[in-house]
Amino acid sequence: MSEWMAEARASIAAAREYSEMVRAAVELSVAPGGAVDPALLTREQHRVHGFAWIAASIAALEATLDWAVRAQAAGRFGAAEELTLRIGFGEYLAQIAYGLPMSAHEVVRPSAFGTGAEAGTFAAHPAVARLLADGNTPETRAAFAALLADGVRPDEGLGDDALDQVRDQMRAFTASAITPHAHQWHLADALIPDAVIAEMAALGVFGVCIPEEHGGLGLGKLAMAVVSEELSRGWICAGSLGTRSEIAGELISENGTPEQKAKYLPRIADGSCLPTAVFTEPDTGSDLAAVRTRGERQSDGSWRVTGAKTWITHAARADLMTMLVRTETGVPGYAGLSMLLAEKTRGSEAAPFPDDGIDGSEIEVLGYRGMKEYALGLDGFAVAGEGLLGGREGQGFKQLMRTFEGARIQTAARAVGVAWNAFDLALDYALGRKQFGQALTQFPRVADKLALMAAETVMARELTYAAARAKDSATRCDIEAGMAKLLAARAAWSAADNAVQIHGGNGYALEYPISRVLCDARILNIFEGAAEIQAQVIGRGLLTGQARAAAA
Repeated sequence: MSEWMAEARASIAAAREYSEMVRAAVELSVAPGGAVDPALLTREQHRVHGFAWIAASIAALEATLDWAVRAQAAGRFGAAEELTLRIGFGEYLAQIAYGLPMSAHEVVRPSAFGTGAEAGTFAAHPAVARLLADGNTPETRAAFAALLADGVRPDEGLGDDALDQVRDQMRAFTASAITPHAHQWHLADALIPDAVIAEMAALGVFGVCIPEEHGGLGLGKLAMAVVSEELSRGWICAGSLGTRSEIAGELISENGTPEQKAKYLPRIADGSCLPTAVFTEPDTGSDLAAVRTRGERQSDGSWRVTGAKTWITHAARADLMTMLVRTETGVPGYAGLSMLLAEKTRGSEAAPFPDDGIDGSEIEVLGYRGMKEYALGLDGFAVAGEGLLGGREGQGFKQLMRTFEGARIQTAARAVGVAWNAFDLALDYALGRKQFGQALTQFPRVADKLALMAAETVMARELTYAAARAKDSATRCDIEAGMAKLLAARAAWSAADNAVQIHGGNGYALEYPISRVLCDARILNIFEGAAEIQAQVIGRGLLTGQARAAAA
């Protein structure tokens, strides 16, 4: 183990000790009687969310150290890997000790917890102090930026030849079929062409996690994360096509009847059935307990659905809707919700919603355009009697909750791909653009941005992979998945914002792809659980001992 790995390991132990002090301080404010008070948990969001961010940052440090150790064991720990480790640890340790940005203006500082003295002790720990002094410095950033400019990249080996081949295959496909066309599709607000979807299906994109006996590849969430990352590195919408198949596939694989599995999973895997998720409603947002769309059983056993849904991605072109509805109107909250597998006719440009009982209006958006967003009106829309997922009423919320881990890991992977896309565009522009007689990469502030973008993207990637490995081991990982999504979304937005800055005025011009990436990156802090919701879930889980119980 290199000296920097030893320092990193010791600094994590110190960070963990400091984090426990923060936990104790937060617990005093939200659980004065020993049990967490929901009202206080809401009132003290700045502290609770700050604690969640500290925990996520430490988890990223742990995942990054694990990556470095694996790289060294494989003989791939060189200058780029050492600089990634030093810069990443130096930056995140400084954030924990002095001020951690939850958003552009919301910085959580030790004073928020009353742990100023403890933070000082943490910063003075020998390993932490050395990384603060010699980790993220002008010299290390300059050295790292020079390596990046020469084409060197931090190790991305997964220690599994099959997974490495998956990455290579997806990267090659994205480079030829997605990247050259993505910006024009975005500007035209066009759907991803059917021919491209067919190519993705042939590569197995839609069946990565579907069991082999049902026509899928039978791979795990780590493979899914790699696929999503590489596709999103070309365009987030390409990576996101798989999200709906991932959600539907997991819902049906884990909860469906044998007949439902046999009917839908092979068609989802081969791309002949494009699903979409129909959960969100106007005025409900993340509050799924408030879902009001009704599913009423008819005398012949079928269902009629009435209500409104919104922010439904790919709704017109989808063949199957996984739809959360209230089937027990007298039962409040989550208990009255059921999941329906609602088939529909694939729409066309002339008739986007040809079936009776359903209509939709497009929601025009800044980015994330390759599938289109819709608000749906349902008025007696017919769903077959066998469309009740698992054949059980009142289980919809529980069934959906089990998919959140995978969906958030997949979203974190999309964010990592977007961050790499921003980095690629920024570096290419900085190498080719000359100002005052030299390339932009020679200017320290530009080099700093590139170095920090690459280091943080590696950290977000490794945290995402760690969550995926936990999911593949059948370990409860909702907190880890939330941490990955929380941190990776911030990394993507930061990378895109800094990439636009490197482009200068040209970054604001629609003709440059970075303008698209900025718009695409912005959604990542909102969908699949807004950053504030993620932090609340993480903080609450940590404070109630959920993570400890899961690990025990």
